[in-house]
Amino acid sequence: MRELSHYTRYVLARIGQAVVTVLLVYVVVFVIVTLLPGDPVSGRLGNPEYGYTEDEIAQMLVYFKLDRPAWEQLWVALERLAHGDLGLSYASNLPVSTLLWSGVPSTLQLAGTAFAFAVMLAFALAVGVFFLPSRFGGGLLRAFPSLFLSVPNFLIGLVVIDVFSFQLGLFVLSDFRSADALVYPAVTLAIPASAPIAQVLISALDSARAEQYATVAISKGIGRFGLLSRHLLPNAAIPTTTIAAIIVGDLLGGSIITEAIFGRTGVGSVVEKAVGEQDVPVLQAAVVLAAALFLAINLVVDLVYPALDPRLRPAVAAR
Repeated sequence: MRELSHYTRYVLARIGQAVVTVLLVYVVVFVIVTLLPGDPVSGRLGNPEYGYTEDEIAQMLVYFKLDRPAWEQLWVALERLAHGDLGLSYASNLPVSTLLWSGVPSTLQLAGTAFAFAVMLAFALAVGVFFLPSRFGGGLLRAFPSLFLSVPNFLIGLVVIDVFSFQLGLFVLSDFRSADALVYPAVTLAIPASAPIAQVLISALDSARAEQYATVAISKGIGRFGLLSRHLLPNAAIPTTTIAAIIVGDLLGGSIITEAIFGRTGVGSVVEKAVGEQDVPVLQAAVVLAAALFLAINLVVDLVYPALDPRLRPAVAAR
């Protein structure tokens, strides 16, 4: 049997760490829910307003093993998780996976579009700062990321709705099938999300430009565009990619708030409904799903690092 390559072992180790982290997140959320006072099933289903019978309540208690010790409940929950079973909703008695996945495509579409807009906006700001002298607007462009970062996305969303929907009538909030129903919420998310990416990229370009190799390239007569594309951007890729991966996680969380502002259906509407109905399995699964997506994105970034920077390959091979 051939020995696994260093990079293959590195990939498998990172995947294993991600899986263990997701399991730990699930255990922590389960323990927190278990330690909360009261029985969430009996507390909700026992409410006469919902009209559940004693037999239905008993069936739910048996399914969730709430009549057994906490450690046994956790073991059963982990077994179900290993088979992709996230349990049943307290409110609808439907599989939690069905409820969540009904909103995942819309949320991922919104977060992905917002991320693309954020990267383009951040890149445009950084390139503008690089090419424009301070007296011709470069200094003003440097202030934009701080301005974007100081404005919360819910406030941007309200301004966008007021100006582009109510005042100009360019889109209708109730029309979810049009491109505008995606573009305007994505822009709302992208503006504050672009700020950290732009700040890190501008700082990385400034640092790379001060390095000796950049000075040598300039002394050899390289143009500004060649200096940027061939020398500065490759060296600024690592810190920019790192902050971009973190921003993706923020976009997934921010998309829930933005969905509520624009009335979009997605994971945000599912979570909002679950909070109002005290639907613990849905909330627990939503936390685990968010953690899994965030870890998956960071895993991909970690695996891309050696391709972006050859200097990291010996460190990967030594692991």
